[in-house]
Amino acid sequence: QAQLTESGGGVVQTGGSLRLSCVTPGRIYSSWVMAWFRQAAGKEREFVGLWRRNTGRTKYADFAEGRFTISTDNPLNTVYLQMNNLDPGDTALYYCARGIQFSMDPSDYNTWGQGTQVTVSS
Repeated sequence: QAQLTESGGGVVQTGGSLRLSCVTPGRIYSSWVMAWFRQAAGKEREFVGLWRRNTGRTKYADFAEGRFTISTDNPLNTVYLQMNNLDPGDTALYYCARGIQFSMDPSDYNTWGQGTQVTVSS
């Protein structure tokens, strides 16, 4: 059963923006790494970006660098993915995941949400 809940997906035109949210059941512990992945139809799940709670350190995929930003709220139970300048190549199901390793490998994450669909029209 998914313990993370994503929202904020939708349909947007090329060049538009969306902000995805990922809500955890409680406060994000300091040892956790919160990550975003995406999976387009017929493709494997790929890394988008991650944030480590205790250091605040982030890492982004090359395609996300400069366009996507991960942030959190003050109670530290929600992680956001702000996506700007979207293009049709960003169309995918976006997942939030939780782990303890600073990793881009989805197999290192043991808790996932059900995903939120992002569709970018040309």
